[in-house]
Amino acid sequence: MKTTKSPLSYTETEIRSYLPTGWSLAEDGPGTWDPKKKLWRTTVIDNVDFDWPVEIKPDEASSLGRLEALRTAIDRVFRERLGKRFGPLHL
Repeated sequence: MKTTKSPLSYTETEIRSYLPTGWSLAEDGPGTWDPKKKLWRTTVIDNVDFDWPVEIKPDEASSLGRLEALRTAIDRVFRERLGKRFGPLHL
């Protein structure tokens, strides 16, 4: 039975446990379910105060497991941040 409420959510502690050192949650806290886009999202702030969206679809949580989907999403954001700021040198 499907629910019209949030089918996916995370606690602040769960999110913080996967954040890289120096990163934090934005003021919106542990995020919310977006019913229009059908995904859970929150915003994290890196160690130089840039904010990054973290998004997880219920399908990811079903296939990977709820916490593994969170770890993967945060890892994806971390790698994106590194790629944009510290990309490979092209000599």
